[in-house]
Amino acid sequence: MHPAPDSLPQTQPGGTLRLLSLNIQVGLHTSHYRHYVTQAWRHVLPTSGARANLERIATLAARYDIVALQEADAGSLRTAQLNQVAHLAERAGFRYWHAAVTRDLRPFAQHCLGCLSRWPLKTVQYHGLPGWLPGRGALEVEIQPEGCESLRLIIVHLALGRAARARQLDFLATLVKDRTDTIVLGDLNCDVSELAGHHGVRDAGLRGVHSEHTFPSWRPSRSLDHILVTPTVEVISATVLDERLSDHLPVATEIRLRLEGGA
Repeated sequence: MHPAPDSLPQTQPGGTLRLLSLNIQVGLHTSHYRHYVTQAWRHVLPTSGARANLERIATLAARYDIVALQEADAGSLRTAQLNQVAHLAERAGFRYWHAAVTRDLRPFAQHCLGCLSRWPLKTVQYHGLPGWLPGRGALEVEIQPEGCESLRLIIVHLALGRAARARQLDFLATLVKDRTDTIVLGDLNCDVSELAGHHGVRDAGLRGVHSEHTFPSWRPSRSLDHILVTPTVEVISATVLDERLSDHLPVATEIRLRLEGGA
Protein backbone atom coordinates (compact mmCIF):
# COMPACT_ATOMS: atom_id res chain seq x y z
CA MET A 1 0.00 0.00 0.00
CA HIS A 2 1.25 3.46 -0.85
CA PRO A 3 -0.68 6.27 0.88
CA ALA A 4 0.00 9.95 0.34
CA PRO A 5 -0.60 12.60 3.00
CA ASP A 6 -3.38 14.48 1.21
CA SER A 7 -6.94 14.50 2.60
CA LEU A 8 -9.36 11.78 1.48
CA PRO A 9 -12.10 12.41 -1.08
CA GLN A 10 -15.37 13.50 0.43
CA THR A 11 -17.93 10.82 -0.42
CA GLN A 12 -21.52 11.23 0.63
CA PRO A 13 -22.97 8.05 2.19
CA GLY A 14 -25.10 6.35 -0.40
CA GLY A 15 -23.12 8.06 -3.14
CA THR A 16 -21.65 6.38 -6.19
CA LEU A 17 -18.29 4.97 -7.14
CA ARG A 18 -16.85 4.74 -10.67
CA LEU A 19 -14.65 1.80 -11.63
CA LEU A 20 -12.48 1.17 -14.67
CA SER A 21 -10.76 -2.05 -15.73
CA LEU A 22 -8.15 -2.25 -18.50
CA ASN A 23 -5.51 -4.65 -19.76
CA ILE A 24 -2.86 -2.06 -20.66
CA GLN A 25 -0.53 -4.44 -22.58
CA VAL A 26 2.51 -2.85 -20.90
CA GLY A 27 1.47 0.51 -22.32
CA LEU A 28 1.67 -0.67 -25.93
CA HIS A 29 -0.83 0.40 -28.56
CA THR A 30 -1.73 -2.41 -30.99
CA SER A 31 -3.96 -1.93 -34.02
CA HIS A 32 -3.54 -5.14 -36.03
CA TYR A 33 -2.83 -8.83 -35.42
CA ARG A 34 0.42 -8.58 -37.40
CA HIS A 35 1.79 -6.21 -34.76
CA TYR A 36 2.08 -9.14 -32.35
CA VAL A 37 4.86 -10.39 -34.66
CA THR A 38 6.32 -7.31 -36.33
CA GLN A 39 6.39 -5.29 -33.11
CA ALA A 40 7.14 -8.11 -30.67
CA TRP A 41 10.43 -6.41 -29.76
CA ARG A 42 8.42 -3.75 -27.88
CA HIS A 43 7.68 -6.37 -25.21
CA VAL A 44 11.41 -6.64 -24.50
CA LEU A 45 12.88 -3.17 -25.08
CA PRO A 46 11.61 0.25 -23.91
CA THR A 47 9.89 2.54 -26.41
CA SER A 48 8.96 6.22 -26.32
CA GLY A 49 5.58 5.27 -27.77
CA ALA A 50 4.69 3.25 -24.68
CA ARG A 51 5.48 6.17 -22.38
CA ALA A 52 3.29 8.47 -24.50
CA ASN A 53 0.47 5.91 -24.44
CA LEU A 54 0.68 5.71 -20.66
CA GLU A 55 -0.15 9.42 -20.59
CA ARG A 56 -3.33 8.72 -22.56
CA ILE A 57 -4.20 5.89 -20.17
CA ALA A 58 -3.64 8.21 -17.21
CA THR A 59 -5.98 10.80 -18.73
CA LEU A 60 -8.72 8.19 -18.92
CA ALA A 61 -7.99 6.75 -15.47
CA ALA A 62 -8.28 10.19 -13.86
CA ARG A 63 -12.05 10.13 -14.50
CA TYR A 64 -12.56 7.17 -12.12
CA ASP A 65 -12.41 6.35 -8.42
CA ILE A 66 -10.94 2.85 -8.68
CA VAL A 67 -8.86 1.55 -11.60
CA ALA A 68 -7.95 -2.12 -12.08
CA LEU A 69 -4.91 -2.73 -14.28
CA GLN A 70 -3.82 -5.95 -15.92
CA GLU A 71 -0.67 -6.71 -17.88
CA ALA A 72 1.27 -3.85 -16.34
CA ASP A 73 4.99 -3.91 -15.49
CA ALA A 74 6.40 -3.13 -12.04
CA GLY A 75 9.73 -1.90 -13.40
CA SER A 76 12.18 -3.73 -15.67
CA LEU A 77 14.34 -3.47 -18.78
CA ARG A 78 11.37 -3.18 -21.13
CA THR A 79 9.98 -0.14 -19.26
CA ALA A 80 13.36 1.48 -18.52
CA GLN A 81 12.75 0.53 -14.85
CA LEU A 82 9.46 2.46 -14.73
CA ASN A 83 6.87 1.02 -12.38
CA GLN A 84 3.84 1.60 -14.58
CA VAL A 85 1.31 1.30 -11.76
CA ALA A 86 3.09 3.91 -9.65
CA HIS A 87 3.52 6.14 -12.71
CA LEU A 88 -0.16 5.98 -13.62
CA ALA A 89 -1.15 6.68 -10.01
CA GLU A 90 0.99 9.80 -9.98
CA ARG A 91 -0.09 11.03 -13.42
CA ALA A 92 -3.80 10.39 -12.79
CA GLY A 93 -3.79 11.85 -9.27
CA PHE A 94 -4.47 8.72 -7.21
CA ARG A 95 -3.32 8.82 -3.59
CA TYR A 96 -3.29 5.05 -3.07
CA TRP A 97 -2.01 2.24 -5.27
CA HIS A 98 -0.65 -1.26 -5.17
CA ALA A 99 1.22 -3.41 -7.70
CA ALA A 100 1.27 -7.21 -7.33
CA VAL A 101 3.94 -8.99 -9.37
CA THR A 102 2.51 -12.12 -10.97
CA ARG A 103 5.50 -13.27 -13.02
CA ASP A 104 8.98 -12.03 -12.16
CA LEU A 105 11.30 -12.26 -15.19
CA ARG A 106 13.81 -9.66 -14.06
CA PRO A 107 15.78 -7.99 -15.44
CA PHE A 108 13.65 -8.26 -18.58
CA ALA A 109 10.05 -8.01 -17.25
CA GLN A 110 7.95 -7.83 -14.08
CA HIS A 111 4.39 -8.71 -15.05
CA CYS A 112 1.94 -7.32 -12.52
CA LEU A 113 -1.62 -6.47 -11.62
CA GLY A 114 -2.36 -3.00 -10.31
CA CYS A 115 -4.97 -1.09 -8.35
CA LEU A 116 -5.35 2.69 -8.23
CA SER A 117 -7.68 4.06 -5.55
CA ARG A 118 -9.01 7.35 -4.21
CA TRP A 119 -9.38 5.71 -0.77
CA PRO A 120 -6.96 3.85 1.49
CA LEU A 121 -6.60 0.14 0.81
CA LYS A 122 -7.76 -1.39 4.11
CA THR A 123 -6.42 -4.79 3.20
CA VAL A 124 -4.29 -6.09 0.34
CA GLN A 125 -3.72 -9.75 -0.45
CA TYR A 126 -2.23 -11.47 -3.48
CA HIS A 127 -3.37 -14.95 -4.50
CA GLY A 128 -1.45 -17.11 -6.94
CA LEU A 129 -4.01 -18.86 -9.13
CA PRO A 130 -3.88 -22.57 -9.97
CA GLY A 131 -2.78 -23.55 -13.45
CA TRP A 132 -0.31 -25.51 -15.54
CA LEU A 133 2.08 -22.57 -15.69
CA PRO A 134 2.80 -20.16 -12.82
CA GLY A 135 2.21 -16.46 -13.27
CA ARG A 136 -1.56 -15.98 -13.11
CA GLY A 137 -2.89 -14.24 -10.03
CA ALA A 138 -5.59 -12.29 -8.25
CA LEU A 139 -5.06 -9.03 -6.37
CA GLU A 140 -7.65 -8.68 -3.58
CA VAL A 141 -8.11 -5.26 -1.98
CA GLU A 142 -10.72 -3.76 0.31
CA ILE A 143 -11.79 -0.13 0.65
CA GLN A 144 -14.34 1.56 2.90
CA PRO A 145 -15.37 5.12 2.05
CA GLU A 146 -16.52 7.02 5.14
CA GLY A 147 -20.08 6.16 6.17
CA CYS A 148 -20.30 3.25 3.71
CA GLU A 149 -19.97 -0.51 3.86
CA SER A 150 -16.68 -2.13 2.87
CA LEU A 151 -16.17 -3.03 -0.77
CA ARG A 152 -13.91 -5.89 -1.86
CA LEU A 153 -12.32 -5.88 -5.31
CA ILE A 154 -10.56 -8.87 -6.83
CA ILE A 155 -8.46 -7.92 -9.88
CA VAL A 156 -7.57 -10.85 -12.11
CA HIS A 157 -5.92 -11.92 -15.36
CA LEU A 158 -6.92 -15.51 -16.10
CA ALA A 159 -5.25 -18.21 -18.19
CA LEU A 160 -5.67 -18.77 -21.92
CA GLY A 161 -6.58 -22.47 -21.52
CA ARG A 162 -10.16 -23.38 -20.67
CA ALA A 163 -9.26 -26.14 -18.17
CA ALA A 164 -6.92 -23.85 -16.24
CA ARG A 165 -9.51 -21.05 -16.28
CA ALA A 166 -12.13 -23.38 -14.83
CA ARG A 167 -9.84 -24.15 -11.88
CA GLN A 168 -9.07 -20.47 -11.44
CA LEU A 169 -12.75 -19.53 -11.45
CA ASP A 170 -13.34 -22.25 -8.85
CA PHE A 171 -10.68 -20.64 -6.66
CA LEU A 172 -12.08 -17.13 -7.12
CA ALA A 173 -15.53 -18.34 -6.12
CA THR A 174 -14.11 -19.45 -2.75
CA LEU A 175 -13.00 -15.86 -2.07
CA VAL A 176 -16.61 -14.67 -2.24
CA LYS A 177 -17.59 -16.11 1.12
CA ASP A 178 -19.22 -13.47 3.29
CA ARG A 179 -21.62 -10.54 3.08
CA THR A 180 -19.02 -8.03 1.94
CA ASP A 181 -19.96 -6.51 -1.43
CA THR A 182 -17.51 -8.03 -3.89
CA ILE A 183 -16.48 -7.16 -7.45
CA VAL A 184 -14.32 -9.45 -9.58
CA LEU A 185 -12.89 -7.59 -12.54
CA GLY A 186 -10.22 -7.85 -15.18
CA ASP A 187 -9.13 -9.81 -18.24
CA LEU A 188 -10.88 -13.15 -17.76
CA ASN A 189 -9.91 -14.44 -21.21
CA CYS A 190 -13.35 -15.99 -21.73
CA ASP A 191 -16.75 -15.06 -23.11
CA VAL A 192 -19.99 -14.49 -21.23
CA SER A 193 -21.30 -17.98 -22.02
CA GLU A 194 -18.34 -19.65 -20.30
CA LEU A 195 -18.84 -17.55 -17.18
CA ALA A 196 -22.59 -18.18 -17.13
CA GLY A 197 -21.99 -21.93 -17.39
CA HIS A 198 -19.45 -22.15 -14.60
CA HIS A 199 -20.98 -23.63 -11.42
CA GLY A 200 -18.62 -21.78 -9.06
CA VAL A 201 -19.46 -18.41 -10.57
CA ARG A 202 -23.19 -19.18 -10.27
CA ASP A 203 -22.90 -20.52 -6.71
CA ALA A 204 -21.01 -17.38 -5.63
CA GLY A 205 -23.88 -15.26 -6.98
CA LEU A 206 -21.56 -13.41 -9.35
CA ARG A 207 -23.19 -11.75 -12.35
CA GLY A 208 -21.68 -9.84 -15.24
CA VAL A 209 -22.54 -6.19 -15.83
CA HIS A 210 -22.09 -6.21 -19.63
CA SER A 211 -21.90 -8.50 -22.67
CA GLU A 212 -20.21 -6.20 -25.19
CA HIS A 213 -17.09 -7.23 -27.10
CA THR A 214 -13.73 -5.96 -25.82
CA PHE A 215 -11.09 -7.75 -27.94
CA PRO A 216 -9.31 -7.01 -30.18
CA SER A 217 -9.66 -3.28 -29.66
CA TRP A 218 -9.39 -2.43 -33.37
CA ARG A 219 -12.20 -4.83 -34.36
CA PRO A 220 -13.90 -6.23 -31.25
CA SER A 221 -15.30 -9.74 -31.73
CA ARG A 222 -14.96 -11.33 -28.26
CA SER A 223 -15.99 -10.33 -24.77
CA LEU A 224 -12.89 -11.16 -22.71
CA ASP A 225 -12.87 -8.34 -20.15
CA HIS A 226 -15.50 -8.44 -17.44
CA ILE A 227 -16.80 -6.92 -14.24
CA LEU A 228 -18.68 -9.42 -12.06
CA VAL A 229 -20.60 -8.33 -8.96
CA THR A 230 -22.27 -10.07 -6.04
CA PRO A 231 -26.07 -9.71 -5.59
CA THR A 232 -25.93 -6.82 -3.08
CA VAL A 233 -23.92 -4.56 -5.42
CA GLU A 234 -26.24 -2.03 -7.09
CA VAL A 235 -25.00 -1.32 -10.61
CA ILE A 236 -26.09 2.03 -12.03
CA SER A 237 -24.41 1.78 -15.42
CA ALA A 238 -21.82 -0.29 -17.29
CA THR A 239 -20.19 0.15 -20.66
CA VAL A 240 -17.28 -0.85 -22.84
CA LEU A 241 -15.41 2.31 -23.83
CA ASP A 242 -14.27 2.98 -27.39
CA GLU A 243 -10.79 3.93 -26.15
CA ARG A 244 -8.14 2.08 -28.15
CA LEU A 245 -5.26 2.27 -25.72
CA SER A 246 -4.06 -1.34 -25.96
CA ASP A 247 -5.28 -4.53 -27.62
CA HIS A 248 -8.24 -4.60 -25.18
CA LEU A 249 -11.01 -2.04 -24.73
CA PRO A 250 -11.62 -0.67 -21.21
CA VAL A 251 -14.71 -1.65 -19.23
CA ALA A 252 -16.31 0.90 -16.89
CA THR A 253 -19.12 0.74 -14.38
CA GLU A 254 -20.72 2.94 -11.75
CA ILE A 255 -22.14 1.43 -8.57
CA ARG A 256 -24.06 2.83 -5.61
CA LEU A 257 -22.29 2.56 -2.28
CA ARG A 258 -24.25 0.98 0.58
CA LEU A 259 -24.75 2.88 3.81
CA GLU A 260 -22.78 1.50 6.73
CA GLY A 261 -25.02 -0.81 8.72
CA GLY A 262 -27.65 -0.73 5.95
CA ALA A 263 -29.38 -3.65 4.30
